[in-house]
Amino acid sequence: MLKNVAAVVLDGVNPFELGVVCEVFGTDRSDDGLPVYDFAVASGEGTRLTSRSGFTLQVEHGLERLESADLIAVPACAGYETREFPPELLQALRDGVDRGARVLSVCSGVFLLAAAGLLDGRRCTVHWHHAEELALAYPRLTVEPDVLYVDEDPVITSAGTAAGIDACLHIVRKEQGPEVANKIARRMVVPPHREGGQAQYIERPLPRSKCDTVGEVLVWMEQHLDEEVTVEQLAERAHMSPRTFARRFQQETGTTPYRWILRQRVLLAQRLLEATDETVDAIAGRAGFGTAAALRHQFLRTVGTTPNAYRRTFQGPEAAA
Repeated sequence: MLKNVAAVVLDGVNPFELGVVCEVFGTDRSDDGLPVYDFAVASGEGTRLTSRSGFTLQVEHGLERLESADLIAVPACAGYETREFPPELLQALRDGVDRGARVLSVCSGVFLLAAAGLLDGRRCTVHWHHAEELALAYPRLTVEPDVLYVDEDPVITSAGTAAGIDACLHIVRKEQGPEVANKIARRMVVPPHREGGQAQYIERPLPRSKCDTVGEVLVWMEQHLDEEVTVEQLAERAHMSPRTFARRFQQETGTTPYRWILRQRVLLAQRLLEATDETVDAIAGRAGFGTAAALRHQFLRTVGTTPNAYRRTFQGPEAAA
């Protein structure tokens, strides 16, 4: 049973990724009848650290705190891609796994696990930005660059930022069941479950450039996902020629109008499957797919599972088809 959790950090730790672990495992939610974890942050190099955002952390515990942890979490940290890690920290991680603890990395924390040799012969993931670098640096592991998290028990790796939340909730669900995980997620106001094999993506796949000329069109597209639109119609709305609009759209979102709207339709279908009892046919219509067959095809390609399986995971085995 998961009771004791430690997050181990070095100088330059990323506040958000550390905060994810603290929020899931370090917050007392006993007023909701949820378990309280024996949680602590441990330092791998002294009691006074500086975060990547510049503020100082005073860390009470050292590596000895890892000796009692059921789960050791490794948040992202500045320079993990090229840093030389303290040998005693690498050994502490190996000792933890040897005695039966799990280890979890968030984003670039995976480089620390790889340096400890814990990923040799295993699959793992990381933020897509670091995937090639990780694979080249550690050829004995297998990088899956387009998933949210990989569970190679006792080693769990997750992609960037919010995917760390998914991995943490996955561990809670695995150890203490979906009811506990769902209640924690509800308190955090995040989706209770996204499967590890789900693709890495953000709701609006930008980056948006400083010269944002398609922003208003993106908003309109989001509000009319159930309508069939052409590049010509979108270009007219943006007061551009179709060729200029297509070029600007690619520059400012990193994708084509077709792929962008397809991704948004899948995301809408996910939300409806999570939160409603509507049939797959009805959801297909609302999300702009037209037919259930079209929805199933695109959903499987994008999310890696079927709409019904996704709904059952979120709502339970009795969920409506």
